[in-house]
Amino acid sequence: MESAEVARRFLNFFHERGHTVVPSASLIAEDPTLLLVPAGMVPFKPYFLGQRTPPSPRMTSAQKCVRTPDIEEVGKTTRHATFFQMLGNFSIGDYFKEGAIPLAWELLTRSEADGGFGFPEEKLWATVYTDDDEAQDIWHKQVGVPLDRIQRRGLEDNYWHMGVPGPGGPCSEIYYDRGPEYGREGGPIADEDRYLEVWNLVFMQSQLSEVRSKVDFDVRGDLPSKNIDTGMGLERMAAILQGVDNIYETDTLWKILDRAAELTGTKYGRDHRSDVSLRVIADHVRSGMMMVADGIRPGNEGRGYVLRRILRRSIRNLRLLGGEEAGLMHELTSVAISTMGEQYDDLVRTAANIHTVIDAEEESFLSTLRTGTAIFDAAVEETRRSGRPLLGGEQAFKLHDTYGFPIDLTLEMAGEQGLRVDEDGFRRLMSEQRDRAKQDARDKKTGNLDVSVLDELLTRSGGKVDFIGYNDVLGEARLAGLLVNGANVQAAGEGTEVEVVLDRTPFYAEGGGQLADHGVIRLGNGAVVEIDDVQSPLAGLVVHRGRVRSGEAQVGDTAHAEIDVERRRAISRSHTATHMVHAGFRRALGESAAQAGSENSPGRFRFDFTASGAVPPSVLRDVEDEVNEVLVNDLDVRAFHTSIDQARAMGALALFGEKYGDEVRVVEVGDYSRELCGGTHVARSGQLGLIKVLGESSIGAGVRRVEALVGIDAFRFLARESVLVAQLAEQMKTRKEELPERISGVVARLREAEKDLEKLRSQQVLAIAGALADGAADVNGVAYVGHRAPDGTGADDLRKLAVDVRGRLTARPAVVMVAGVPKDRPVVVIAVTEGARERGLKAGGLVGLAAKTLGGGGGGKDDLAQGGGADAAAIGEALTAVERAVGAA
Repeated sequence: MESAEVARRFLNFFHERGHTVVPSASLIAEDPTLLLVPAGMVPFKPYFLGQRTPPSPRMTSAQKCVRTPDIEEVGKTTRHATFFQMLGNFSIGDYFKEGAIPLAWELLTRSEADGGFGFPEEKLWATVYTDDDEAQDIWHKQVGVPLDRIQRRGLEDNYWHMGVPGPGGPCSEIYYDRGPEYGREGGPIADEDRYLEVWNLVFMQSQLSEVRSKVDFDVRGDLPSKNIDTGMGLERMAAILQGVDNIYETDTLWKILDRAAELTGTKYGRDHRSDVSLRVIADHVRSGMMMVADGIRPGNEGRGYVLRRILRRSIRNLRLLGGEEAGLMHELTSVAISTMGEQYDDLVRTAANIHTVIDAEEESFLSTLRTGTAIFDAAVEETRRSGRPLLGGEQAFKLHDTYGFPIDLTLEMAGEQGLRVDEDGFRRLMSEQRDRAKQDARDKKTGNLDVSVLDELLTRSGGKVDFIGYNDVLGEARLAGLLVNGANVQAAGEGTEVEVVLDRTPFYAEGGGQLADHGVIRLGNGAVVEIDDVQSPLAGLVVHRGRVRSGEAQVGDTAHAEIDVERRRAISRSHTATHMVHAGFRRALGESAAQAGSENSPGRFRFDFTASGAVPPSVLRDVEDEVNEVLVNDLDVRAFHTSIDQARAMGALALFGEKYGDEVRVVEVGDYSRELCGGTHVARSGQLGLIKVLGESSIGAGVRRVEALVGIDAFRFLARESVLVAQLAEQMKTRKEELPERISGVVARLREAEKDLEKLRSQQVLAIAGALADGAADVNGVAYVGHRAPDGTGADDLRKLAVDVRGRLTARPAVVMVAGVPKDRPVVVIAVTEGARERGLKAGGLVGLAAKTLGGGGGGKDDLAQGGGADAAAIGEALTAVERAVGAA
């Protein structure tokens, strides 16, 4: 039974029993405490907490999940994976244990011909929480499972929560006995390799406030209702039904693994090391593809960091198997799209975009490997010169953080050089960096609030703050919540920084690339709160941040909310302009130019999109001209709500990586642009006035950024440009249209003059080489030349002079030291003849001595070395120190 069929049977079974089928949510979690969705129940958390009304009291889903805490174990075992799919059925205040347990038993044991999974009843075991007599009675008395196949377990095994504050409860797990060839008898408590968990039934009944570990948490109280949350791992179920030993041999992973083996000339099962690499590749290619499809882009923090690490581990393991050429990830991604496309048809629709992002990351990392290897070699040389057997954690972290060098590659290469790596130091620095990144992201979104406080605010505001800002720029509301320094308060006086929650608001919260509204909230008692930021830290919750300008803000008071209309209009112009520029680029570059981010601010916007390379200036001009021609036509801008299917049928563009509900908002600019969007826009395209594209640049692998001005800001920019061009034309004594050719000629002549000057300066420096050699001092039988060149002499000229002088002294032991200040920092070069090297004088060691005197460092080979420092006044002292060292040899 293929994986897609497993999912189909599960969803159909529960749909036939009154459950609404809910599509998988995006891997990008709404919950601000989570980077990625790690469990099937995460999208249902607001229903469990009573914050939102569910579409149905009974629901079922096949949810995409990613977990990376054990990423280092992926491949080493056949049980760990980063991406998996969780099948689940959910009850919100409907049935509880008495309904969940019999439903699970029926689906598992019903024959395949009747739509079940056909498990023999005698092969199934159940576990229940230590004191859960009710669950045991249902299993035994109602379902008929013998008591000797029901086992009780504690918090570690039979209590479930997300690891963060939220819902939780005891659970009952179902295990499948694979037979004595897989381990010893005795049920799940004896051997979880033989007895494989296939389904976890969680009885959600408590709200947890503090979660310190799996078994250490605080229970705030009961949930509004008793709920059911179940989780069946699709990959594990597929392994059992397909008769294979582990998830890597199931259809969706095996096809990727098998193709990776073929591309690298490797055979799975040949040896443990290559098997590990093949499993890592199969899992990570699939994970990376699914993350990219949900709009995540490789980066250095947050979700982007997770994706980059996953993709680079794939490339790294391909390299270990001998696959060093570019294009392998493209081939494997194609296989992954094919294998998962039956379940997720958006993978096929957006295949070109997925390939663009992953191909660019592969190309970037292969280049990084080449560059990083050179940096690694330098770090090894420095480590050996210091006499340490340990490559520092700081060096390993710099290789990773600055050059993208994975730690496992650093460990391997260090081992080949007979060195170890300070892993503890590296991981400490990594942990500090990740904590900073997570906190920064969390602070931006939640204002450093405790999520439980946010949950309480959402409940106070009725489970959802109504946004009235599409049609109204002001409105009456009630002050539902007030926070000061992250804590709930009833009142806040003048001058206090506050966060305000209203039950309804015209203020647009930052999102979808659109910046937040500014404005004021005037309260019924006369108090005024000035708002300068608006965020939505939880779905449905809008938090207004600002300062009490006068009076005292009080919870429960009436409020008159009024936005800064001019700012809103300017931002709306930018947002509509972004849609039009997006349409223009898709017309010019094709559908692979998918939006990958944007920022719409007053008078200015930026638009990020996927592309394999730089956009030619001619294309930028053509897009700009086309969009401005559309503006002149003053097209009607219309926004309306419709079903997702109808929106797609009319050609509305769903942004790559964005996920939408059954009902969506469509924004169209005449027939030129039609997108799904929740932002604010102008009424007619002519209100934009003018769009001026400033240029484009790369912001990461496979992603380009266009920046542009709109409206009066674009006009002012062009006015300044016109004045500047007129001034240049006057100074150059030429017509405006001839300026480029005239300036090009002047620049060319300047470059030639600079080359002539450099050549003359070099000749002057080298002209004294003979005199320096003739004037060499005899220091203990060694010819020593110590020379300070004039300030401004370039580092290359210092090096040439030292080598030239040494070349005139090859007949005897000689040391030549030349120092100077090319710019603002001193540089020293030392050249040593073979005769001097035989007496133990090494250029690298002497440079180290000189550079230390200058307050810096340096290094090089035994015959030629270079260094520098910060103290130019110490050059004379450095010359003396080297002369003394020569004399002591």
